[in-house]
Amino acid sequence: MIGSSFTLIAVTASSLATVGYGIPVAGSHGSRPPLPRRNIAGVSVVDTPVVQAAQQYMRDHSNDGMYRHVMRTWLFGTLMVNNNVTLAGLVDPEVQAVSLLLHDLGTDRSPGSLLVSPDRRFEVDGAIAARDFIRGHREGRGWDERRLQLVWDAIAFHTEQKYALYKEPDVAVVSTGVLMDFTGPNSGVTPAQYGAVVNEFPNSDLRDSVKDVFTWLCSTKPISTYADTFQQAFGERLVANYSAIGNRTVDFALGPE
Repeated sequence: MIGSSFTLIAVTASSLATVGYGIPVAGSHGSRPPLPRRNIAGVSVVDTPVVQAAQQYMRDHSNDGMYRHVMRTWLFGTLMVNNNVTLAGLVDPEVQAVSLLLHDLGTDRSPGSLLVSPDRRFEVDGAIAARDFIRGHREGRGWDERRLQLVWDAIAFHTEQKYALYKEPDVAVVSTGVLMDFTGPNSGVTPAQYGAVVNEFPNSDLRDSVKDVFTWLCSTKPISTYADTFQQAFGERLVANYSAIGNRTVDFALGPE
């Protein structure tokens, strides 16, 4: 999940080219054999066992609103790649699918959850949990370290487009797919395609879900929201007695006021 105040920098073939990813190179994902696919809300998505398991894993570790958000972002991100032949040749569809499906694992509120730490940012908790999930899956154990690292980076940076867009295309498209849930159709996704996804997975509770999850993070693990993260603003506005003073970058650099 990502705040709607973030500025969108659309990931297209031209914008990827500016950071060195505009032309497929040897070893790009376009050379991989075709993977099984299925159709969800008019979107052709990859349908391998690890992707199926990731979808169920997120369903088991999220409430209804979070699950709908995750599904929308997966479908938006997939449409962005399906509609762009350059991206389709660069992005690993399993890496993208698993990253988008599991990008909010760090907000798991199951009693006694082992996925959520007391002090790490939720994006890092999610990245670690997703990597552990893949390593524990029968087919995921065959993934090489590069693919695991791409998933880790895609989830860890999904709220930080100022970094994500300058990493591998697999990382960049995850961040933009997540953000698209807040901005509406862009990056090659048509209004009709976007509307079909929202019809299948309604977003009427998106604003309340955002407020709820970031209020929870600021209340239960405030240390992870300090140091000038976007979550800090939710705590300052919505959580009684929340204060980042003493934990901000300026406080570390210059000392107390």
